[in-house]
Amino acid sequence: MPSIRALLLDAAQRVNRQDARILLSHVLGVPKEFFIAHPEREVSEEDAKRFSELLAQAAEGCPTPYLTGTQAFWSRDFRVTADVLIPRPDTETVVETVLGLVKGTAAPGILELGTGSGCIAVTLALEIPDAQVLATDVSEKALAVAQDNALRLRASNVSFTHGSWFEAVPENARFNIIVSNPPYIEPGDPHLAALRHEPISALTDGVDGLSAIREITRGAKGHLKPQGFLVFEHGFDQGEAVRGILGGAGFANVRTIRDLGGNERCTLGRISA
Repeated sequence: MPSIRALLLDAAQRVNRQDARILLSHVLGVPKEFFIAHPEREVSEEDAKRFSELLAQAAEGCPTPYLTGTQAFWSRDFRVTADVLIPRPDTETVVETVLGLVKGTAAPGILELGTGSGCIAVTLALEIPDAQVLATDVSEKALAVAQDNALRLRASNVSFTHGSWFEAVPENARFNIIVSNPPYIEPGDPHLAALRHEPISALTDGVDGLSAIREITRGAKGHLKPQGFLVFEHGFDQGEAVRGILGGAGFANVRTIRDLGGNERCTLGRISA
């Protein structure tokens, strides 16, 4: 039977070392630190075969989170499938921004449009226990993943509805915050090739990368409370365009927040009445 050291040395020829360790940790059900203390521990032929199968998929470009079924976000593990986008660290900027906006607001109402894995909605629900969070998605499969994450992480103050943008929202519902990470990549963007394993409809609008943001902006005023905020995640080069969309729709105090990499990552505006 092969040792952990031998398996990892061989895997390093096919994928990067970090992914190899994550995949072997997943197969064996042990933390990655185990490999340092027990490099000569033998691995069963069955586990070695399973590890080899995952390595083959990783070498073909399948993202590691889809192979392990989990991705860390805001220090919590979220379940992910090929039906949802993989949560990115940049999206934590959106969560941080919303937390700052609702600070001091009792029992804020928060709406997330296009929740995907639920990483934003569930995180906000857990970080603000008295909030009432509603999350929507046009994909029933994505909603199933988000609902499972809410259940596993015990976020009891978030609910889910199915539909496209505001079609999924009760007509008389009003919120302090509306937040969305919509499909914003332009259809001709070369980065899409590297994202081929993720759901295309969650990545690009097939138009110009801004059509979903325009549509959500048009409907947001009818669902925001006075002084409520609309918050978007967007591409690193879309800040100016999104500020123009929000400003043109009459939102006040429009501004863009940069992520930890210094890129313009989310833009927000406030409704005055």
